[in-house]
Amino acid sequence: MEFLDYLDRTEVEIIRIVEKSGYKIEENTPLCLLSNDYVGFLEKRRKVIVLCTKNAKRREGYTLIKKRDKDIFERTALHIKKALRHEAVHVAQECNNGNILKIEKKFLMNASKMKALNGSIKISGEEEKERQAYILEDKPKLVEKELKKYCL
Repeated sequence: MEFLDYLDRTEVEIIRIVEKSGYKIEENTPLCLLSNDYVGFLEKRRKVIVLCTKNAKRREGYTLIKKRDKDIFERTALHIKKALRHEAVHVAQECNNGNILKIEKKFLMNASKMKALNGSIKISGEEEKERQAYILEDKPKLVEKELKKYCL
């Protein structure tokens, strides 16, 4: 699984909790072919997080020739980490009987994520869950905490 090369300790712990909760992680499945814009999905029925590493690399212009470019690597890694965290939030929501998580209201979504939010809503049809996932994807320790709270 190539995506593992891009993760930090917190994301590795998130994976451990997700897997302990009965979910699996797959990479570059046919679901990723829906659009180059998507870097992650949660298949609820199958209990699978799909990470689209190829899409993340394509978005940042990551190629073998540019592999040594630290900036491109870091941007690609950030896309993959955020996608994992985002989908992990959805796992925590599922562990919470399909409800949004009870977190402090002080967190706001970055306005630059509106296009992505609208695309996610078109697929899932669940605005509040998607909004919460976009807010928390920038907070890895909080994602880990919420997974532990609801899934373990």
